[in-house]
Amino acid sequence: MPLLCKVCNARRFPIAFPELRDALWLCEKCKNFVNIKDEFVREWTEEEIKQTKLKLESFNNDITIGKTPQIKRRGGVN
Repeated sequence: MPLLCKVCNARRFPIAFPELRDALWLCEKCKNFVNIKDEFVREWTEEEIKQTKLKLESFNNDITIGKTPQIKRRGGVN
């Protein structure tokens, strides 16, 4: 498994691509994708970088920072 990049020795992360029915491993430092056999596939495009940043921002905006309200149970039901 290509966990570490050969060029910069940084950690790679798997990203699933449903249209390819496969997962490619991304090195964010070198900005390239490799397959499971550790063969170079392609580089990370600017459009993909923008989409990833937008997904991260929307995820961060959806997270509740404060405490969630506690669920109150009715007494004497059983």
